[in-house]
Amino acid sequence: MLQLEIKSDAPDLEIVQNLIRAAIDAEIKNLQRSLDKTNKFLKEFETKYQISSDLFLSDWTAEDLKGGDEEYVSWAGEAKIKKRLTSSLQKLQAIEYVTQQLSI
Repeated sequence: MLQLEIKSDAPDLEIVQNLIRAAIDAEIKNLQRSLDKTNKFLKEFETKYQISSDLFLSDWTAEDLKGGDEEYVSWAGEAKIKKRLTSSLQKLQAIEYVTQQLSI
């Protein structure tokens, strides 16, 4: 669990919380768009070679691909990007917001 605690002695705590939520929601949308683009690239490779990206990463080398090193680096790079994007997206989506109005 990830908690984001927002404390403020200002009367506009709800406005601040909404701004923070909006910024994080915008980042989630950006990550999702990036993940969709990465998944599209991965699907193209998987369709072309009729194997999953996981199998490719564990069993294949550049010599197994028509495009050689360049294609291998592209596919492996997209797979690593997917892993990083997915991890970031999951963390942001799991945030629980906790607010506390401090006394003035």
